[in-house]
Amino acid sequence: IDPPPMETYSYSASKAAVHQLTRHLAGQLAPEVTVNAVAPGYVNTEMVRAVPEKVLEKIIQRIPVGRLGEPHNIVRAVFYLVSDEADFITGSTVSVNGGQHMY
Repeated sequence: IDPPPMETYSYSASKAAVHQLTRHLAGQLAPEVTVNAVAPGYVNTEMVRAVPEKVLEKIIQRIPVGRLGEPHNIVRAVFYLVSDEADFITGSTVSVNGGQHMY
C-alpha cells in the first residue's frame, strides 16, 4: 500500500496546529480575550467548483444537509463568535460543515 501524498500530512498537521494554537491562546489570553477557530467544510467557491463533477457529487452525498456550504455560512459563524452573545465561548473550534464530520 502506498502512503498518502506528503500534502495530506501537511494539511492534517496544519489543521491540528490551528486547533491546538486556538486552545493555547484561549488559555493564555482569558479572561480579557476569547479565542476561537472556525473550521469550514466544503464551501461553494471557485476552488470547490473546479473539482470534477462526479467527485463533487460523492462529496455532497457525504454531507448530511445535502449541499455545499455557502460563504455566508462561514461569515455568520465568525460574526457570532465575535459578538457579545458568544462571550462565554473560548478555546473552541467551530465546525461549519453541514454535519459532514459528526464524530
